[in-house]
Amino acid sequence: MKTLVISAVALFLSLGGAAVAQTTTVVVPGEVKTYVLKQETPSVTFEGDVAVGTALPDTVEVHTIPDQPDYGYVVVNKKRVLVNPKTRTVIEVVQ
Repeated sequence: MKTLVISAVALFLSLGGAAVAQTTTVVVPGEVKTYVLKQETPSVTFEGDVAVGTALPDTVEVHTIPDQPDYGYVVVNKKRVLVNPKTRTVIEVVQ
């Protein structure tokens, strides 16, 4: 019985840790958002919902942000979005 309880607790803790890892939020520096909001970039059309975690196709050009290699941006469906330039995944919808 003691072994069963210990196993159940271990399973619960391991599943709880996985759930926490999936809900990690990225804190984007304010200067990144300020830069993106000031840029005059044409909007591209993207079929589907643009939300955090969405991977953009290679046909969408990701623009770089000076001195911020971990962030890029795109204006998609008239919304400014921050993306991870390495994975092309949406980090945050700014506007």
